[in-house]
Amino acid sequence: MSGAISRASLAEARERLEAILPSADVTTLGADLFAVLHLIDREHGLRRALSDPSRSGEDKAQLIRILLEGKISAPAIELVADVVRLRWTRPSELTDAIEKLAVAAESARAEADGRLDDLEDELFRFSRIIEREPQLRGALASPGIPADRKSGLVTALLEGKATPSALRLITEVVLYPRGRSLERGLAEYGRLVAERRSRLVALVRTAIALSEEQRTRLAAALSATYGHDVHLNIELDPTVIGGLSIQIGDEAIDGTIAGRLDDARRRLAS
Repeated sequence: MSGAISRASLAEARERLEAILPSADVTTLGADLFAVLHLIDREHGLRRALSDPSRSGEDKAQLIRILLEGKISAPAIELVADVVRLRWTRPSELTDAIEKLAVAAESARAEADGRLDDLEDELFRFSRIIEREPQLRGALASPGIPADRKSGLVTALLEGKATPSALRLITEVVLYPRGRSLERGLAEYGRLVAERRSRLVALVRTAIALSEEQRTRLAAALSATYGHDVHLNIELDPTVIGGLSIQIGDEAIDGTIAGRLDDARRRLAS
């Protein structure tokens, strides 16, 4: 029951976000919400006060207005005030909700610019870059390297080469991992961006590049199977011997020769 309460609150918070998007400045809304997230994550007493079930929703909303007035945009303040009025089972669920709204706001910014697909692809490609470059990953994940140096490194790598929203979201994951690895944080943000169009994300591994026609046909087939639009993240993987390996959420579809050989070996060993 407690989980259902927070899920209902998150759904309502997302509705509130959609309601303010037409009148908000989407170039700053995501940054404003991330700033609030950092404040509440940092100030444990404030987080407890905003999640305290014994305090009225209006009391919490007034507290957040006083703290944020003049520091972020008025639409962002009112959105956060609406969010803290809602019921949350645990303090972490309140902050997780604000983070999801911040990513959704950045997704709306990319969508307004006609670059939502670019944003999804850029998050995926950056996650693959850090997997292939352990020295870069180490620098970005090291607690001993100052935040301004990490931020400068991300900016040097991406500014002018990626969407502003990708730069903001990747910088956020690097500087504020919130207990996640870089890979997990980027994957989570990628999933949230995909939700902008209620799309699923399929990780497709193939030994050879797919043509545009093949990509279109595969996306259409998966969309028909799952009942949702499916965005393809294509990864070239020389270990795939013929066919495709597809991962959607927790479900794996292995149509590769290598996969069938592995299955045959397991059967022989059992």
